Amino acid sequence: MTKPAILIAGPTASGKSAVALKLAQALGGVVINADSMQVYGDLRVLTVRPTAEQEARAPHRLYGVMGAEQNCSVGRWLGLVEAALAESRRQNWPPIFVGGTGLYFKALTDGLVRVPDIPNGVRQQARQLFTELGAARFRQNLAQRDPEAAARLPSSDRQRLIRAWEVVAATGTPLKDWQQTEANPPLVSHPVQIVLQPDRAWLYGRCDARFDRMIAQGAIDEVRSLMARRLAPDLPAMKALGVPLLIAALEGRCTMDEAISAAKTATRHYAKRQMTWFRNQMISWKRVSEQDSERIAEEIFSIIRENTLTTD
Repeated sequence: MTKPAILIAGPTASGKSAVALKLAQALGGVVINADSMQVYGDLRVLTVRPTAEQEARAPHRLYGVMGAEQNCSVGRWLGLVEAALAESRRQNWPPIFVGGTGLYFKALTDGLVRVPDIPNGVRQQARQLFTELGAARFRQNLAQRDPEAAARLPSSDRQRLIRAWEVVAATGTPLKDWQQTEANPPLVSHPVQIVLQPDRAWLYGRCDARFDRMIAQGAIDEVRSLMARRLAPDLPAMKALGVPLLIAALEGRCTMDEAISAAKTATRHYAKRQMTWFRNQMISWKRVSEQDSERIAEEIFSIIRENTLTTD
């Protein structure tokens, strides 16, 4: 019998990865990454990916599987998940998804409309055109191809404007039309769904302390190596928490102390946005407010046992 997937969502610095590892060891499972930044191999320190020692204690999948020059869309992540789930079934490993990217979990449980892959040439053309025209004129250009998207999206929403332009340019079909087609079925059914909901003051303290550890463990050198690659600044990896601010310090546009302070503030704000998203979008998920990883794991085991009794 296929074992149910366990989904553990939580804000940054909430300790969810340590909990997932405990569960994987206890259940003989595999930890599958559901964090949009931990897929990038160039950002081990700044995304607090599991260490080699942790990865040796239980199977881990989808960590560091892409280069910073790539763009890991939700659809692309789901493709990787399919392979990871197939392996978990062969090995009889319970899959334990852990991360802070709400859209990944939503796609996993609800399914996703898959827009065809956009050729790299079209992606580059869209970004070059945006740079050449500026936001307002690019939006006017989009209006000639996709009037609905141009009317709906403000000029300040660079990412979605470019995405809308890419899709209609590559496929001839506006993005909204793709979104109204039937979604692919979800990849997991009847999962155990848990969201960590720690005390906010405790979490903010953890965010600050974790960023200090990143700096001590080589985050600045990691960003320096990323800069040497001269990648486009709008790539997801280049916008990871801390990366733009540390780049600014290394380029002399601010002091390193200013960059670190601003990065801590940005991290706390991000954690707050995550908690808001989880509260509004994961209404049916089980909430766990414990802050110690051992007690979190015990509570999750209770939820798993309860779920097993309910579904048997």
